[in-house]
Order: sequence, then C-alpha cells, then structure tokens
Amino acid sequence: MIIADLHIHGRYSRATSQQLNIANLEKYARIKGVDLLGTGDFTHPLWLKELKENLTEADGILKTKTGFPFIWQTEVSLIYSQDGKVRKIHNIILAPNYEIVRQINELLGKKGNLSADGRPIFGKYPCYAFVEDLMKISKDIEIIPAHIWTPWFSLFGSMSGFDSVKECFKDQTKNIHALETGLSSDPAMNWRLSQLDPFALVSFSDLHSFWPWRIGREATIFNTKLSYKEIIRAIREKKIKETIEVDPSYGKYHFDGHRLCKVCMSPSESIKNKNICPKCGRKLTIGVLHRVEELADRPEGFKPKNAIPFRRLIPLSEIISNLIGSSVATKKVWNIYYKLINEFKSEFNILLDVSYEELKKIVDEKLAKAIIMNREEKIRIRPGFDGMYGVPIFKEKIEDPQKGLNKFI
Repeated sequence: MIIADLHIHGRYSRATSQQLNIANLEKYARIKGVDLLGTGDFTHPLWLKELKENLTEADGILKTKTGFPFIWQTEVSLIYSQDGKVRKIHNIILAPNYEIVRQINELLGKKGNLSADGRPIFGKYPCYAFVEDLMKISKDIEIIPAHIWTPWFSLFGSMSGFDSVKECFKDQTKNIHALETGLSSDPAMNWRLSQLDPFALVSFSDLHSFWPWRIGREATIFNTKLSYKEIIRAIREKKIKETIEVDPSYGKYHFDGHRLCKVCMSPSESIKNKNICPKCGRKLTIGVLHRVEELADRPEGFKPKNAIPFRRLIPLSEIISNLIGSSVATKKVWNIYYKLINEFKSEFNILLDVSYEELKKIVDEKLAKAIIMNREEKIRIRPGFDGMYGVPIFKEKIEDPQKGLNKFI
C-alpha cells in the first residue's frame, strides 16, 4: 500500500515556506505517514537543480540518499480567453523521467518565463493545446486538472471555469484520465455529475509548506508496485484503493461568502440574496458547494457503480489545536503531537489504526475520543469560505466511544 501526495510545491513557488526543501519534505512525509511525494515545480530551474543534486532516478522513481521516493511533478497555470470569457486553469503534470522533464521545460520555456515562479503562468495557451503539445513529447506524461472546483483557478471554478471537461479540453479530453477534487469538495460531491464518471478522482495536498497539517492532508492510496508506470496505470485504469480527504467544509472555498465582510452563506442563502453580499453589496465569491449544485444532474447521496472509496480526516494538529485552544504551530500543540508520534510512529497510523484504549494511555481521554471521532467522521466543521479554512467545532462534553460518541458536536 502506497499513500501518495503527488501535488506539492518547492520554495520557489509564490507564497511558500522558505524552508521547503527536500530534507524537510522527507522528514515530515515520514512523520505524517506519506510513502510517496511529487517533486513539485520541476519547471523551475533552481528547484530542478536541487532535485537533480539530491535525488537519484530509477524506474521513474527518484530517491533520496535514505531511500524516500518522489515522482517528477509540477503544476502550471494557464490563463487565456475562450468563448468570450477569461479562463484560469491549473493543471498538474506527472512525468516518467528526467529526459521527458527536460523536453517539457524546453517546450514551456518558449511559452513563458520558467524562472519567475515555481508554478509558472502561461498566457494565450488553451488547455487543449497544452495537452496536445505534451502528448507529442510522450504519451507517458499524465495531466491532471488541479483542485477542479476552486473559484479562481480551476476547471469548474465559478470565476473562470467551464461547465464541462469537454468544453475545456475539447478533443484532448481523451488524454485526461483523472481529476483532483481539491480540499473544498470530496468524491461524494463529484459523483453527482454523471459527466465525471469516466475519470478517476484523486486527492493531493497542494502543500505550500511541509508541516504535518499541510503535507498529506489529502492523499491517494495505491495498491501497486512502486514505479511510475504502475502508478500511472492505476490512475488511468481507476484501480486506486481509496483517497484520503479532509471534510470539504474544512476547505477554503466550500461555502459562498466575503472574507473582508465576514459573511459566510450556504448556496440557498446566497441564491435568496441574488449572490450579493448583504454588507457591501458586491457579488459574493461563489464557493464549491454552490457550483456543484449548479452542475449536478444527480441527487445528493448518489454513488456510481465501482466508485473509488474515500475517508474524511482532519489533520491531527488541527484536532489538538482546537481542543486545547492553542494555535496549531505552538509548542503546546507540538508537545502533544510528538508524544503521540514517538509512541505510534506516524500520524496516519494514529488517525486510522490506533485504538482508543491505546490512545488514552498516552494522552487524555478527551483527545483520545476526538481522534476516534475524527476516524468515524463525526466532527462537525464550520464551513470555510472565500479563502478562509473551515474550523472544527468542539463541545466540552464528549460521550464515551463505546457508547457512540454522539454528544461530541
């Protein structure tokens, strides 16, 4: 079993940690329990240099000196006009080896400045032309539309997206095999669109820092050999074991709203208000849930045949932080976090497998019960909106896990 996070960034991307390097990525991937990472940002010349200096390649897998594996990966931003509207679409690229990476960079270097940002921006370059050009380099390249529902930069985004995959990729839709759900949606929301049935739904973190509440917060689990070829085969044939998702309410764009006005609205509330902010009178940022409702042709709760399973988990640091009332990066949170890691090896082991009885030997009962609640998807989240993350909601009284944990929220 391989827990993979194949959408990350290096420190040369905008708004990323300056300590984002190979050593920290490996360290915190191991702490989290992630088995395979994307390299992030192979289009950036300085990051590419670091990747080549620190990793060795075999069978499409790059490894550190201590053996931690990566796959060649980057994300690009395409901004162009189509059908009378400005489109802003992000796409993930996975590549089989350095020679293909070199050819991709040669192609994209003619379209824009690769040194300007780890996630480069290319204008007047439609998605269908982009995919067609990459397929001419190698059919082994995998292009995955990124965080497909976020408002500003995605396939279905309310501000700049399309209403169908085919509108965006046209005849190159045949070369799109998977879609990244993003933090603000989960597979169940995507199952409501019959047009998405042919595609594998994958989940990755899109991390901008290496901390454990970012790395692997969403991931895809493969039951396959650790090789580029087998990972891509699993994606293309929809032979994915399952995905790990955050509750979509935790995502920054789940509900509609205005961040500056501190206005958060459900789709039904927004529609009643004609999608206008009641405080400033301007148009609301329309979130993911609203957009799904607009495009869905199936009722809530519909599940396609052979749908890939998924789990919803909130990062452990967030649970600790909200329970003790201390910021996620404080020493108080870290002390509790590492107490658990030192005993149980990795965060995913704690979140997925360690029993309540084992947990309460190490931490207080309230936290032990919260971890079980998280596993059972019984933590309610105040929805995120307009760039604000959702917040787990806790009450003081927590029922014993053996009695259903039904008084926790």
